[in-house]
Amino acid sequence: MTKTLRLAFISALIGWIWLSSVQAQENSPRDDPKFQRVEPFQVFDNLYYVGAKWVSAWVLETDQGLILFDSLYGELTDIAIDGIRDLGMDPDDIRYLIVSHAHFDHIGGARRIQDEFGAVVVMTQEDWQMTDEPAIYQEYPKPIRHLTATHGGTLNLGREKLTFMKTPGHTPGVLSTSFTVYDNGYPHAAVMFGGAGLNFEGVERTQMYLDSIAFLQSLDGVEVNIPNHEGSGAVFERLEALTTRKKGEPHPFVDPEGWTKWLEELSAAAQEKMIEERSKL
Repeated sequence: MTKTLRLAFISALIGWIWLSSVQAQENSPRDDPKFQRVEPFQVFDNLYYVGAKWVSAWVLETDQGLILFDSLYGELTDIAIDGIRDLGMDPDDIRYLIVSHAHFDHIGGARRIQDEFGAVVVMTQEDWQMTDEPAIYQEYPKPIRHLTATHGGTLNLGREKLTFMKTPGHTPGVLSTSFTVYDNGYPHAAVMFGGAGLNFEGVERTQMYLDSIAFLQSLDGVEVNIPNHEGSGAVFERLEALTTRKKGEPHPFVDPEGWTKWLEELSAAAQEKMIEERSKL
C-alpha cells in the first residue's frame, strides 16, 4: 500500500483499519458499549448525533416522527436508543431507519429497531441482497425486508424530504442521502455518503467507487458532510467548536470547502488503489 493511500485511510476512514482482525478479538473495545458510549448531542435544529465513538448514528427530527440513520449493532444499539431518550425524544416515534450499507456496524441493530419500535427499514436492492449472504466481518440479526431505495428516489416525512443516491463501491449498493438541516431556521444542504471505506477488492468495485465519488463531486451546493463514521467528518472536533460558538459565528459543521477537499482525498486514494488492483491482474 502506498503512503498516499495509508494517509487517506488514517485521515478520512478512521475506524476501519481494525476490521481485518476483528473476528479474532472477542472483547474488542469497538464492541464495548461502555467504551464506545458518547453523550448524544444536537448539531442542527433538526439533526442529532446518537452514535458511538467509532461508528455513527444520526436522528433527523420531523413534525411527523423521527428518521434514524444507521442502527449501530449489538449492545451498541443501546447507545442510539438511550441517546434518543436522553435528548427528550421517544424511540417509538422512529418512523424510518435508513441503512447506509449492509455491513454489521450499520445494519446490525436494524432488526431490533424494527421489532421494538416498528420502524420501516430502507436500503438498496443490492444491499438487501447482502443480508441473504454470509455476513462480512461479523454476524448480525437479519432484518425483515421493507422498502428498497432507488437512485433519485425520495422519502417525505412531514415537511422533511430525503433524496436517495446509489453510490456503490464500499458495498455493491451503498445508499447516500441528501436532505436539509437548519441552523436557527436557516437551511443548509447536507449529504451522508453511505460508504467511504476502501476495504474491498477488485478493479470493478474500485471503478464503481471512483464513479460514485465523481457523482458526489458533481452535486451542487453541498454544505454539510454527515458521516457514518465520525472520523470521516471530524465530528467530535467540530462539536468542540460548536459548543464554544458565539453568536454570529459560522456553524462549524457547515463546511462546503471541507466536503470538496474530502472527496478529492477519497478520489486520490481510490486512484492509488486502482493502480494496485490492476497490478494484481
